[in-house]
Amino acid sequence: MYVDYKELGKRIAARRRELGLKQSQVNEMAGLSDKYLSNIERATSVLSVDVLMRLCSVLDTTPDHLLLGTTANVSPKDYQKNIISKTEAMSQEQLKLLMSLLDWIISMKL
Repeated sequence: MYVDYKELGKRIAARRRELGLKQSQVNEMAGLSDKYLSNIERATSVLSVDVLMRLCSVLDTTPDHLLLGTTANVSPKDYQKNIISKTEAMSQEQLKLLMSLLDWIISMKL
């Protein structure tokens, strides 16, 4: 199996931004040297399994999500964080439409 390090780096960066973390914060929490995360995110450094697992712990995600882009067992909190981050760029009209859609989905009692 081939690991696409560019995609891996993009997923790590996206997850870090979802959590509102800076590269320096993740480096510190994962015990990585300065600029190492930047190199991983830009695919100029290849990470070890040990570093991958430390990043998964810090970023509260799974190796399959970072390596393959799959999301097994996504928690409701992850969905909520993702929804909130997406609404930040929405216009007032889009937010009103989203609220109407959410009200309709809630009324469906799925």
